[in-house]
Amino acid sequence: MTSISRRVFLRRGGVAIAVATSMARWAGEVAAAESRRQFTMDLVCGAIGVNADQREAIRLAHAHGFESVAPSPQFLAELTDGQLDELLGDLRAKRLVWGAAGLPVNFRRDETTFRTELKALPQLAKALQLAGVSRVSTWIGPSHQELTYIQNFRQHAARLREIAKILGDCGQRFGLEYVGPKTSWTGSRFPFIHSMAEMKDLLAEIAQPNVGFVLDSWHWYTAGETADDLRSLQNRDVVACDLNDAPAGIAVDQQRDNSRELPAATGVIDLRAFLTALVDIGYDGPVRAEPFNRELNALDNEAAVEATAAAMKKAFALLHSEAG
Repeated sequence: MTSISRRVFLRRGGVAIAVATSMARWAGEVAAAESRRQFTMDLVCGAIGVNADQREAIRLAHAHGFESVAPSPQFLAELTDGQLDELLGDLRAKRLVWGAAGLPVNFRRDETTFRTELKALPQLAKALQLAGVSRVSTWIGPSHQELTYIQNFRQHAARLREIAKILGDCGQRFGLEYVGPKTSWTGSRFPFIHSMAEMKDLLAEIAQPNVGFVLDSWHWYTAGETADDLRSLQNRDVVACDLNDAPAGIAVDQQRDNSRELPAATGVIDLRAFLTALVDIGYDGPVRAEPFNRELNALDNEAAVEATAAAMKKAFALLHSEAG
């Protein structure tokens, strides 16, 4: 047996203690970063090519480690009181909460379509309220073939203000998402809102306290924005959040909205900076993947949800590396 001098022993012991201390400190920082995260890993089946009703979406979310699931206004509105109680009991038993519902009103088309669908909104909003849902989200088209920027701005502000008032009466926060890719806002004759700064203008014009942002790492990236832009917001300003990555080898101005990647798939988008900023502002809503990815859409339901969950967990783990 080789003898070890006291000096060598102490030196080796000191190294071991230093490593152990460093690992303990890192573990503590990781735990601290995770404890600061208030947002949920959210499942939106339609965004990943999965066709599932509300009950199946809840099952899939639970089976694959999600923390929240998107509610369907139409599904919830058709439930009896007993069926709703049963559904909410299942949600609680699986330790899930609601994410954000999609807006069931098409405000982008003609006035007749808008008015017809708006009439149905109070009933749907009430159903969301009875189910304990408090967030509704939608997106803003980044260009228009006929309306100039100002015409489109005025129409959006007027219509969305009406929607916001109905939702607000039923305790709903209303989130609006801008679309950032240059290939999108140059796709029609007249460009429209495609950045955070422009969306702030629209929110100010709508002037309703329940209206805020839907943030998306994809649109944040394609709009050329920074973590400081995100930190200019507060938790109360953000209703929902999408998390996506971008294909590698494509210039940012050439990225196309219908061809994205799952979170942390390529590293093109700095998701660590994005998520860290969300933690810093205390964002406490749903974070969901919306990659519009053909390969993902081709998978069966179980495999698609499993792949999405793995990608989301990989992205959330970037908060740990940020802490270390």
